[in-house]
Amino acid sequence: MPRVVVRYKTKPEHADENQKLVEAVYEELARDKPDGLRYATMRLDDGVTFVHFADIDAEEGRNPLGDTAAFKRFQAQIAERCDEPPIAYNGSLVGSFRMFTD
Repeated sequence: MPRVVVRYKTKPEHADENQKLVEAVYEELARDKPDGLRYATMRLDDGVTFVHFADIDAEEGRNPLGDTAAFKRFQAQIAERCDEPPIAYNGSLVGSFRMFTD
């Protein structure tokens, strides 16, 4: 079960736009309820840093997030919105308290 953390910094003038695009992803996920995905996003106190957490339990390594139209819109111009591009880190869960668990 892949666990991924993605971190990036938006340009200050694009931070609110980025948040709206992320919120649209969550609206679609809430509506479609894809199996095999747990997903969370934080906007840090600096206002421009975003951190996404994904816990993917999908068949054959398929990420259901990539199938959503809103996520495709979010990704479409991410480079233009960012001062620091997204960097993805794979990881393994060391511990959790009511997060990323059933």
